[in-house]
Amino acid sequence: MYKAMKITKALIFGAFVGIGIFLGTMSRPAMSNDSIYDQVKKFNDVLNRANQMYVENVDTKKLTEAAIRGMLNELDPHSVYIPADQMKKVTEDFQGSFEGIGVEFDVVKDTITIVTPISGGPSEALGIQSGDKIIKINDSSAIGLTREDVPKKLRGPKGTKVKLGIKRSGEAKLIDYDIIRDKIPLYTVDAAFMIDKTDIGLISINRFAATTHSEFMEAASKLRAEGMKKLILDLRNNPGGYLDQAFRLADEFLKGGQKIVYTKGRRPEVDEDYYSNDGGEFENIPLIVMINGGSASASEIVSGAVQDLDRGLIVGDVSFGKGLVQQQYPLPDGSAYRLTISRYYTPSGRLIQRPYGDKDKYYRGEGREEVEEGENIEHSQDSKKKSDSTRPIFKTMSGRTVYGGGGITPDYVVKPDTITPLSVSIRRKNIFWEFTDSYLRGSGASIRTSFKDNFNGFRKNFDISDDLLKDFRALSDSREIQWNDTNYATDKEYLKSMIKATIARSIFGNAGFYPIAYEDDKQIKKAITLFPEASKIAKLK
Repeated sequence: MYKAMKITKALIFGAFVGIGIFLGTMSRPAMSNDSIYDQVKKFNDVLNRANQMYVENVDTKKLTEAAIRGMLNELDPHSVYIPADQMKKVTEDFQGSFEGIGVEFDVVKDTITIVTPISGGPSEALGIQSGDKIIKINDSSAIGLTREDVPKKLRGPKGTKVKLGIKRSGEAKLIDYDIIRDKIPLYTVDAAFMIDKTDIGLISINRFAATTHSEFMEAASKLRAEGMKKLILDLRNNPGGYLDQAFRLADEFLKGGQKIVYTKGRRPEVDEDYYSNDGGEFENIPLIVMINGGSASASEIVSGAVQDLDRGLIVGDVSFGKGLVQQQYPLPDGSAYRLTISRYYTPSGRLIQRPYGDKDKYYRGEGREEVEEGENIEHSQDSKKKSDSTRPIFKTMSGRTVYGGGGITPDYVVKPDTITPLSVSIRRKNIFWEFTDSYLRGSGASIRTSFKDNFNGFRKNFDISDDLLKDFRALSDSREIQWNDTNYATDKEYLKSMIKATIARSIFGNAGFYPIAYEDDKQIKKAITLFPEASKIAKLK
C-alpha cells in the first residue's frame, strides 16, 4: 500500500498554457515596498487616464487582463494568466471528472457524431451508440455546431436534463432521449493491454491528474492478473500535471529511501525533497518508459528518476525540457495566475529546463537536442557535443553519464515512423472516422454483431481488404484528398492499421483502438526487444 508523504507546497508541473493544476493553497499577501507601490500607481494612472480620455470607450477589464498577461509573459513561458471562463475547464481536466452526458464525439460534415459513450455514464445507460448522430439539442438544431460549441451545450450541472434528437442508422425517425447529466470520469490512462503473445503489459498515460495513480494501479493489477511480468509505461505526448501523482507513480517502481525529485527556489520555503517509500508494488518488474518531444514536466520527473536511479530503460526521443515549477494563485473574479516559484531537479541533480529566449520556438519544441537513432545507454552521443554551462554533466546511480539543460535523452533513441502528406491530409480531414461511420452503417453493419464482446476475435480475424481500401480511397477522393501512388505505397500499412483501429474504437471503445493502433508502432516494437537490457541495468534477475 502507498504510504502518504507530506506534501507542503502547491506545485504545478505543466508543459503548456492550461496544463498543470494547483493543489489547493491560497495566495499570501504580496510583499510591499515603496518601489512596488510606485509601479502600481504608474499602472493605475495609465488605466484611469485611458478610461477617462481615450477617444473611444474602453473595456478596463480587458486592458487589465492584457497587462497581467504581458507582465507574466516577461517572466517565463509557464507563468500565465487563466481567465475565469477557462478555469472551470482547467479544473475539470485535472480533477478527473466533469458533469455532462458522457460521450466522446466528433463533428463530421457539420453533424455531431458519437464516437463512443463513456463507460458508466448516463448516455451508455440509455443505450446511445457509437455512430449515433445528434441532430437536435433541446429541440433546437445541432447542425453546424463546432467542436468548441458542443461541450457548452451538452455539459451542465449534475441532475439537470438535456433533450437530444438522435439519428440512428436503420431508423427512419429521430429517437428522442431525455438525459439526466451526471458526473463523468475523465480518464488519464488511455490504454492498458497485453502485447499479443508476450508477458509484456503496456500502460499509456495522457496526463497526470488527480486520479492517475489510482487508475494506474487498477490497470496494472488487471494486467498482472492476465500474466504481465514486464511493463512498458508510455508517457509519449504526456504534458505533465500534478506533482504528487508523478511522485506516487514513480514510487511504485522504487525501493524505499531514494530521492525522486527535489525543488529549489529563491525563497527557502519552496524547497522540497521527495523520497520514495518502502513497499512499491512494482519494485521488481522490468520497466521501460517511453517518451518523446511531447513528454514534459511530470513525465520528465518520472522518466528522469527511472534513468538517474538506473531503474529501467528510457526509450523514444528527447523530451520537451520543462523544469520550472508553478504555484497557482486565485483572483477575486474567479480567474487565476500561475507564477514560477522554483526549479525542479532529477535525483542526479539535473535541471532539464531548455532555454526559452524565443518563446514561440520554445512552445513548438524547437531547440531540443537532436540525437541520432540507436543505442545510447552510456550517452556517448551526447558526449560528442561539447559540454558547457548549458549542458552540465551528471552521473546516474551506477555511474553512467547524463546531461542537464535539455530534457531527458533516452537510453535508446528510436525515431517515430513518419507518414507522408497523404496520410496527414487524411487525418486532418477526419477521413478515418467518416469512412468507419459510413462502413458500419452500410456494408459493414454486420461486423458489430459478428464480433460483439469478442475483441480478440476481431483483432485476429478481421482484415482490411484491398476492396475496402478502394472504398476508402473513393471517399478520400470525394473529399479532395490528393492521392499519390508513391505516398500510398509508403503509407499503405499505416492506413490499414488506422482504419482497423478506428473500426475497433466504434465497436469496443478505446480499449479496442489502442492495441491495434500500436501494433505497427516502430518505437513500441523496439521497446519490446529491450527487456533483457532493462533487467540488466536495474539489476533484476
